Amino acid sequence: MEQLKRQRIYDLLKTDSTDLLGKHINVKGWVRTKRGNKNVAFIALNDGSIIHNIQLVVDVQEFNDDELLRKITTGSCISVIGKLVESQGKGQNVEIIVSEIELFGTADPDTYPLQKKGHSLEFLREIAHLRPRTNTFGAVFRIRHALAFAIHKYFNDHGFYYLHTPIITGSDAEGAGAMFHVTTMDLNNIPKTEEGKIDYEQDFFGKETNLTVSGQLEGELGALALSNIYTFGPTFRAENSNTSRHLAEFWMIEPEMAFYDIHDNQDLAEDFLKYLIKYVLENCNDDLEFLQKMYDNELIERLKFVTENTFERLSYTRAIEILEQSGQKFEYHVKWGVDLQSEHERYLVEKHFRKPVILTDYPREIKAFYMKVNDDGKTVRAMDVLFPKIGEIIGGSQREENYDTLLGRIREMNIPEKDVWWYLETRKFGTAPHSGFGLGFERLMLFITGMGNIRDVIPFPRTPQNAEF
Repeated sequence: MEQLKRQRIYDLLKTDSTDLLGKHINVKGWVRTKRGNKNVAFIALNDGSIIHNIQLVVDVQEFNDDELLRKITTGSCISVIGKLVESQGKGQNVEIIVSEIELFGTADPDTYPLQKKGHSLEFLREIAHLRPRTNTFGAVFRIRHALAFAIHKYFNDHGFYYLHTPIITGSDAEGAGAMFHVTTMDLNNIPKTEEGKIDYEQDFFGKETNLTVSGQLEGELGALALSNIYTFGPTFRAENSNTSRHLAEFWMIEPEMAFYDIHDNQDLAEDFLKYLIKYVLENCNDDLEFLQKMYDNELIERLKFVTENTFERLSYTRAIEILEQSGQKFEYHVKWGVDLQSEHERYLVEKHFRKPVILTDYPREIKAFYMKVNDDGKTVRAMDVLFPKIGEIIGGSQREENYDTLLGRIREMNIPEKDVWWYLETRKFGTAPHSGFGLGFERLMLFITGMGNIRDVIPFPRTPQNAEF
């Protein structure tokens, strides 16, 4: 085969390729469909760079290799050389008149599981090693890349530093347990102390360690030196939950900012979310239109709903009053002091205010130990950003910078001081007001793609009883 530099299908279909018309080019990819008759064959080829296929036209008589053409079926991988010409049909501007084909890999039509369209998402989860080749997951994973890139770009352009916080940790940032233990001990012969407890001093780290549920606490240490940092990495939670909203392994974005109060924190969260959604709207239009057509006919309208509205800001107390006076029948009872459920959050966003909402000043009893206590002693400077369809998308707070107050909260919640001594010390040596928030990457992906199950927005979902791929 003639040596030509491979052209991405994206570049041929989405950019001005008039300078290549009439020239021989090379494309490589996977066959989506092949049809035709004894005179001509039409092959739809996709290389993953774009949701659209490029059409290959093969003159069967001139090509003169029937055996090779028979081996090219849905799922086959091929390299093609041919002349780029203006398309005779509708749907795309160019197509390729094929002169040479190299078959990299066949796909047996009797066993290749993606022979036809219309597979259920449940079925595709069972073949996670192949599902990226479908239109749906190609679109989702291209959007996932664009979103990750936009996150880094936003923070870089706003003077933040990317901090790599540990995946293996000795602390529980959320204080909620349900963590994966990390050990090198022989599980068939676990060393015990004289009291019969596990002797963690003989373990690799000399203490009990887990996979992290959050990079926040370490992120705060970075902010109290570099001013503005963010983390973006995998986090883990060992909840035995099989809902459409839970994963055991997921990614979190957690900025921490010195000298930010709760109002600065809200401003950043709103600006950040609007930037990310605008970026995807501007750069992933083809994939969004496909997902809207196939899964959620209000998707693009809902994304614009967020970017075009100023977020409503109000206290938790005021939100409870609105819910109590709504006349709405909720599955979960509403009263001051309870944690709001998704149905409550969505009512505020979708029915009452008809715009995204930021709630602040939650009861201290339902929030984490590190959140700054308000002067009333009853509430903390927490904030939750609420979106349509999904409810809470961001949770954050102004952090407690007072040593004595923080120590009191740690003792109040029975958190072992020996596990967070280093966190307390930052309040002893040059403490400063600071704030931060957490954004679940997959939860944002659910909102932006319109998919209904969180397992469908991460390439290889980790859930109870599932770590196959």
